[in-house]
Amino acid sequence: MTSSAPAPADPSREPAPSPFHRLADFVAIPRIGALALSPDGRLAVSLVTLDREGKKWQSALWELDAEGRRPARRLTRSAPGESSPAWAPDGSLLFTSARPDPGTAPADEPKPSLWRLPADGGEARPVLSRPGGIGSFAVAAGSGDVVVVSSTLPGGSEPAADEERRKARADAGVTAILHEAYPVRHWDHDLGPAAPHVFWAGRLPADEDPAGPVAVELRDLTPDALPPNGSGEEVALSPDGSLLARAEEVPDGPAGRRSRLVLTDTATGGTRVLVDDPLADVYGAAFSPDGSRLVCVRESLSTYADPPDYTLLLVDVADGTARELTPDVDRWPSAPQFSADGTAVYYQADEQGRHAVFRVPVDGGEPVRLTGDGAYSSLQVARDGSALFALRSAYDSPSVPVRLDPTAEMQDPVPLPSPATVADLPGTLQEFTTTAADGAQVQSWLVLPEGASAGNPAPLVLWVHGGPLMSWNSWSWRWCPWVLAARGYAVLLPNPALSQGFGLDFVRRGWGEWGEAPYTDLMAAVDAAEQRPEIDGTRTAAMGGSFGGYMANWIATQTDRFKAIVTHASLWNLEGFLGTTDAAYYWEKEWGDPLTDPKRYEQNSPHRFADAIRTPMLVIHGDKDYRVPIGEGLALWYALQKRGVPSKFLYFPDENHWVLTPGNSQVWYEAVLAFLAEHVLGEEWQRPALL
Repeated sequence: MTSSAPAPADPSREPAPSPFHRLADFVAIPRIGALALSPDGRLAVSLVTLDREGKKWQSALWELDAEGRRPARRLTRSAPGESSPAWAPDGSLLFTSARPDPGTAPADEPKPSLWRLPADGGEARPVLSRPGGIGSFAVAAGSGDVVVVSSTLPGGSEPAADEERRKARADAGVTAILHEAYPVRHWDHDLGPAAPHVFWAGRLPADEDPAGPVAVELRDLTPDALPPNGSGEEVALSPDGSLLARAEEVPDGPAGRRSRLVLTDTATGGTRVLVDDPLADVYGAAFSPDGSRLVCVRESLSTYADPPDYTLLLVDVADGTARELTPDVDRWPSAPQFSADGTAVYYQADEQGRHAVFRVPVDGGEPVRLTGDGAYSSLQVARDGSALFALRSAYDSPSVPVRLDPTAEMQDPVPLPSPATVADLPGTLQEFTTTAADGAQVQSWLVLPEGASAGNPAPLVLWVHGGPLMSWNSWSWRWCPWVLAARGYAVLLPNPALSQGFGLDFVRRGWGEWGEAPYTDLMAAVDAAEQRPEIDGTRTAAMGGSFGGYMANWIATQTDRFKAIVTHASLWNLEGFLGTTDAAYYWEKEWGDPLTDPKRYEQNSPHRFADAIRTPMLVIHGDKDYRVPIGEGLALWYALQKRGVPSKFLYFPDENHWVLTPGNSQVWYEAVLAFLAEHVLGEEWQRPALL
């Protein structure tokens, strides 16, 4: 029996108003990564897209026209993907990839190797590999010499020996690690038994035989291995390749760490300490065009009384003498690099809810802010000094490549043709400032959904940023307010006490007192938002991750004004957290020893006020989160269940501090939206289909 009636339309196949209205469309939006500039002015960018099966993101490299005339052109294509592009002086493009080497037998677990795409095009070829893979690399701007960083087991750095030791452990079924110093983990991975080594490759040979292998012998510049702290991959080469600068971790007290700057002669392997400040971390080195100086970041070590402070150091390579470039700047500079002629240094810093580009003369003078709105990253300086290139994002724009004038102040950049853009947003972005209880000015971003008005006010969701020493200033795929705006929510993104970009005193207001000024600042911002006619103050929720998760928990213990609270990767018991996080010494500087100075733990730990919680809570945590270990989420979940608080626990066995896979990212948003719909909108609970 047949019917002539048309089949019902599949709603999932109908065009959505924007890619934020349907989560499958949202996770499939292409995302731009690192930017690289060649000596002759060519640009390359990595682009992350969803694979055909929709199970993972993969990266490819694209070439951009620096003049903005031609559309972007794809350069690489493989299932494992390519990342970390860097141009060599000869015009070839180097990158890392776990794609199989066509000249060897397939590996059970392919490791990232260094590959090269010839300057005149053609097929990319593998250049360097190590049993532990290639973690990162650096190229000398003038000579083209190359160093790579690779994880290597103790007992020698020859590839055959390293491979033999790896095989012996695997064959014996040994996964144990013996630690003799703190720490033991970093973010989402165990430290040891392998440690990062820096290997000298020198100048890569020419591709004389396109079909044959490239023979490169690696020499270990760090035979004693870098300390196993998880941050030993930051290296820089002088333009002529003769010197390697790197941040080296050294002990700071019985279980603490700090970093100093060391120089290695790449010809002899001899290493000397260049900058060693017992009261600061020193890192982020970049050489001047003539190699005689370098610029780096000095971050003062925090104490119980004071947060860290940052400045830039100009260092003479010959004798290590240093002076501050930004001594009177009440902002925190990062990612410094020299101008093409070496007379100035460009850097980036948070500034009033933006992440701006600055220029400071090396012979003294006040920094000049080059950019207005937006958050900039991957800054590149043209070899002839004619332009700067960067990625620019904002809360109303994901990262896009742009060109900047190297001297103009407060400029709007020139956008370049990009392989990824987002045309339509389901709402508008606004900015406002409110006065906190102590008179401080608190800046906030507010996303308003389409159609929000006095006659149709939107429910409000407060989002608290992580860090805590950061600020809402750039696009986020993990915490994207437009996904909520597409469902009719307004999203408030405040920068309370402890946020950077507003001066050291603004950070100091919340230092060691997370439950005080940060909390009252947030409530002042919510009060101001709820007074707007487009906002329905009777339907509000709060969310946060990491420090934002801590604040979500603290809010739950201090007020019942919110209909629902979502807490992700959150701190619950500060004393318990201190003993299990991956860098306990960092947090103990601020909070003190809980055995001898328990005051800040007693006053600011949410778990001590669990009996006050009345608000329904969604707890989210990943088991591979070593920064805020899973025990925090489990303890919070038990406390809520024990007290009969309406609550749910979204658990990711294989995710870390973030949620990084497309499928899990999608169900994260699904669960959050369902929880908010139930408690804020009064809808019936709809369990996500795959949960």
